[in-house]
Amino acid sequence: MAGQQVFVARGRPGRVPVPPPRPFLCTLGASLKETLFPDNPFRAVAREVSGRGRALAVLRYVFPCLEWLPSYSLGALQSDLVAGVTVTSLAVPQGISYARLAGLDPVVGLYSSFVPALVYAAMGSSRELAVGTMAVGSLLFASMLGATAPPAQDPALYARLAFTATFFAGVFQAALGVLRLGFLVDFLSHAAIVGFMGGAATVVCLQQLSGFLGLRHFTTATDLPAVMRAVFSQSPQWRWEPFVLGCCLLLFLQITRYVSKRWPKFFWVSAAAPLVSVILSTVLVYLIDGEKHGIQTIGYVKKGINPLSVKSLLLSSPHTWLTAKTGILTGIIALAEGSAVARSFAMSKNYHVDGNKEMIAFGLMNMAGSCTSCYLTAGPFSRSAVNRDAGCRTAASNAVMAVAVMLTLLFLTPLFRHTPKVALAAIIASAMLGVVDIRAAERLWQVDKVDFFVCLGTFLGVVFGSIEIGLVVAVGVLVLRILLFVARPRTTALGKMPDSAVYRRMDQYTMAKGVPGVLVLRIDSPIYFANASYLRERIARWIDDEEDRIKDQNEESLWCVVLDMGAVASIDSSGTKMVDDLKKYLDKRSIQIALANPGSEIMRKLDSSKVLQVIGHEWIFLTVGEACDYAQSSAASPDEMV
Repeated sequence: MAGQQVFVARGRPGRVPVPPPRPFLCTLGASLKETLFPDNPFRAVAREVSGRGRALAVLRYVFPCLEWLPSYSLGALQSDLVAGVTVTSLAVPQGISYARLAGLDPVVGLYSSFVPALVYAAMGSSRELAVGTMAVGSLLFASMLGATAPPAQDPALYARLAFTATFFAGVFQAALGVLRLGFLVDFLSHAAIVGFMGGAATVVCLQQLSGFLGLRHFTTATDLPAVMRAVFSQSPQWRWEPFVLGCCLLLFLQITRYVSKRWPKFFWVSAAAPLVSVILSTVLVYLIDGEKHGIQTIGYVKKGINPLSVKSLLLSSPHTWLTAKTGILTGIIALAEGSAVARSFAMSKNYHVDGNKEMIAFGLMNMAGSCTSCYLTAGPFSRSAVNRDAGCRTAASNAVMAVAVMLTLLFLTPLFRHTPKVALAAIIASAMLGVVDIRAAERLWQVDKVDFFVCLGTFLGVVFGSIEIGLVVAVGVLVLRILLFVARPRTTALGKMPDSAVYRRMDQYTMAKGVPGVLVLRIDSPIYFANASYLRERIARWIDDEEDRIKDQNEESLWCVVLDMGAVASIDSSGTKMVDDLKKYLDKRSIQIALANPGSEIMRKLDSSKVLQVIGHEWIFLTVGEACDYAQSSAASPDEMV
């Protein structure tokens, strides 16, 4: 066997060969390459073609639109036109609503559905994702930036902070995609996202009480106690007129949502409902002169497409760190939501979405948006679901939406002059009620109690602390859980299934029986410095318990311990030291150790640390069955033991 060492034990070939050693720099370089750039697509496409073809392949990777544009058909255009116009009916009222939630001029919400949508149409790899502003990101902007520059006192400075935070969010997202570090977003597990989104939706709904009650001044804080204090401290200013109008609009929106869920072919009813509610409430307020009755309106909305805001970015000011922190935090949330939506829709349509491509697309569209008077955009579920249900074929539906929003900016914005704020509050509250997923929390309780408490802790952290505290709680608990899995790996005893050579967990398979004189233990994790001491102690306890059981039942004495290493993906120097110490400990008790199914990396590390020679090459086996058979045969003829 070329390039490999084959050990000979008792005149027969050893079970497991040792791979040849690799130079240190090669090993280090390969590890870094696999970690940072696994399956690099640029390298893959470059291998396939050369010269002009290579450049075209790279362009197709960077601009996925070049893949479907050459074969774009009239039928696909018709589908994307219908989907784009349908999404616009939702994007316009949502854009205005979320911009007000973020403390920005309502027209900024429309700006944010124009330029970013065009960028994503060219660079996005998801067919169904419809980009736009998001409620949670808007609330975070208001809470984090509003404390430094209250929108009501200095709207110009606040807008500059928002644009700068959006720029940093884009830089962060694009950097994650280029460096292929998207796994960082995965630290927000499903349980954490359910709790976070539920808590954020609860806070967003509570914030809308200011619109429902007609309050002119309200807190930017996001915790429940602060919001309740702001509501009840202004009880003399409560107005019943906007409250009644808001409740009617909210009921209308919820009924249309129910109709769309009950009869999916009428999805357009829910999609058009926000725009219909805006139109109806605007006409009503205009006819009855609602401002005299305490129904506040959003006022004048500027006409015209996005003005440039490059010079407004505060890249070197006392507020730079605040905007960077806000951008990174909201950028992570935007990626988590957008990536989850894109992947779930892609799986349902049986195609693949490149997560790193999506991060680059998100980053560039936010960087472009920050330079054109836009704030944070992502791929919210509500718009994307409407886009999918409307039958979109490609990302061109985002371009259609962008054109429709552009026409709105050029010609229709004066019509929003009498739109009541309570209508926007009802639209936000209706959207957020659909985000609170109680059934998902119930499933977490039934499946995994730890995940449920992660979800609950995140929810309570958001509701009673702040969105930042909720995220910290979620990530902290999840990291702690990961560390516990690493530091306290599972070890299980294996037994032989009747009439077979298969070994399975004895605590799961009651018919599995132990091998006389042999204890088989399976280690279910890599062996690192963090768990080496624990594993040594845990194996020692297994041996003590097994010997006590043998004494009680007068069975054959224990003389061999077989470690199933099939699930041990890697081992470090502390791990090899643990195996060496365990060998010495067992020698003192006249117990032999055997290793079954160690991987190539394990064999290389054990060989280079000389632990393999200490154990003995003849005690390394491919399977647990071979190890047990050899141990029993050696026990029958102990004079032949090495």
